[in-house]
Amino acid sequence: MKWVKSSYSGGNGGQCVEWSPSSAPAGVVPVRDSKDVRRVPLRFSAGAWGAFVGGLKGSGC
Repeated sequence: MKWVKSSYSGGNGGQCVEWSPSSAPAGVVPVRDSKDVRRVPLRFSAGAWGAFVGGLKGSGC
């Protein structure tokens, strides 16, 4: 599975969120903390993930 780091994650090694876009066409988006990659990723429906990201973009975060 290929992971993509959030463009808002800090460059100093902290607060890094990654997601795997390769699973989105199947309707599931895995999300993980890059500092703890052994942990099972959280899984969101593609619709829920899209709403979350859209909400962040609209909030100015």
